Amino acid sequence: MPFKQFAALPYRIEGKKLNVLLITTRRKRRWSVPKGWPVEGGPTRTVEIEALEEAGVVGQASQKDIGRFKIRKQKGRRKVTCNIKVFPLEVQRQKRRWLEKEERKLIWLPADEAADLVHRSHLKRVISRFARKYSPLD
Repeated sequence: MPFKQFAALPYRIEGKKLNVLLITTRRKRRWSVPKGWPVEGGPTRTVEIEALEEAGVVGQASQKDIGRFKIRKQKGRRKVTCNIKVFPLEVQRQKRRWLEKEERKLIWLPADEAADLVHRSHLKRVISRFARKYSPLD
């Protein structure tokens, strides 16, 4: 049975640009997005909590996911397949201090550059589709 997680795609509009926030993973230091195991309150609550803990951002998550991807993940002593649903999170503010600040790096980038930087090809596609659909008009 596959496990499931929820991921946030933190974004903000700056001028006419859609920028997204990427964070590094703890172990391999690859660029990714905040994600975590489901909590009471559902997917939107989960991604809002994970975005705050992992990236220090506060925002409003969408009720609708924008895509999915799978990863193999270490859970205890075994590797498991994890299905991850991605939800856009419109960032309202960024804190100066947060729980995992010392454990991760973060970077704001235009969505197309962020898609090029992430390691997972399925996540690249999710970010690219989001950018095409939600970018402000020029």
